[in-house]
Amino acid sequence: MRYDVFFAGYGGQGVLLAGNLLSYAAIHEGKNVSFFPAYGVEKRGGAAMCTVVIADGDTGSPVVGHPSVSVILNQLSWDKYADKVKEGGICLVNSSLVNLEGVSLDGRELLAMPMNQIAIDLGDVRMVNMVACGAYAAASGALPLDSLKEALKDALPERNHKLIPANIQAIEAGAAAVFSARKA
Repeated sequence: MRYDVFFAGYGGQGVLLAGNLLSYAAIHEGKNVSFFPAYGVEKRGGAAMCTVVIADGDTGSPVVGHPSVSVILNQLSWDKYADKVKEGGICLVNSSLVNLEGVSLDGRELLAMPMNQIAIDLGDVRMVNMVACGAYAAASGALPLDSLKEALKDALPERNHKLIPANIQAIEAGAAAVFSARKA
């Protein structure tokens, strides 16, 4: 089996940490992984994106022109990348920051979730990346939530391990948001 995901947002949203977390979770599952980060020169606020490819066999190139799943965290990323999701794919969108009024993606599943608001409700907007990871895992079936939770120990620096319980809550909330979005 092969899964690929493209994450896009701005610096400070934790896009690269999300890619790292997914990569470590896949390694915990015994999968092969390629992780390709890219970001602007700005410290905060510039473009940030990454691609993660998870496979039982060879991952091939980490560059994916038309991903199976995209996670879009802000309006600029939506405007630039939403149409790149391949036919039959899934586009997970942070509706807290992306205007989706009157928008549809023909032939692709569009799942809008207020990821920023979910993170704020949990106590810290910086957990938007963990909400997005939980949403990705639930929507794609690529990784079990337990592997994401276990991988937090590898993805987060040791000084931040005290935040693991809060990040687990955010992952679970992101997964729950997918089920709510699919019912709507």
